[in-house]
Amino acid sequence: MLPGADIARGAPRDTRAAAGWALLVLGLLGLAAAFALAVERVMLLADPDYIPTCSLNPVLSCGSVMTTEQAQVLGFPNPFIGIVAFTVVVTTAVVVLTGAALPRWYWAGLATGSVLGLAFVHWLIYQSLYSINALCPYCMVVWAVQLPLTIIAVGRAWPPGRLASAVAPWRWHIVVIWYVLVLALIAERFWYYWSTLL
Repeated sequence: MLPGADIARGAPRDTRAAAGWALLVLGLLGLAAAFALAVERVMLLADPDYIPTCSLNPVLSCGSVMTTEQAQVLGFPNPFIGIVAFTVVVTTAVVVLTGAALPRWYWAGLATGSVLGLAFVHWLIYQSLYSINALCPYCMVVWAVQLPLTIIAVGRAWPPGRLASAVAPWRWHIVVIWYVLVLALIAERFWYYWSTLL
């Protein structure tokens, strides 16, 4: 069974472990990206002439993204939100891997936070493509992990039933389709630059 299916208290341990490992990997990837971006932002605050290591070309340019209003929606750099959120995910994964069965209300809370995070990611994708006109590689790692993470959390929180059974087989297809669509949007939006590299 793929991680993200409903694995309530009585579910097999190997199913819980699969979800735990998936959450751990996704959480660590997101945490590493958020931490790296936070470090780069602090370096830029300390030295306005600092060129972030993730500023690779005119399109893949963290420096162009992290100095915008969209990069500090709550008045402080967005990566600090990611550090807190992904730490919760990693902690949850470790607890699950110890064999603990977390209550459904906990998963409901994690699912709610993940859905809000996914909505935030979509807003940031739109802003990067059509307002900022640049992409942040570390941010894109966060984009990539947020959807599967959300699917796992929602799958754990969703009560079993006809709807859950109907949606469950398609959840990973949705992830692949979403990746393809986002890559297509990136390719189309910045084709003027990518075409010069061919």
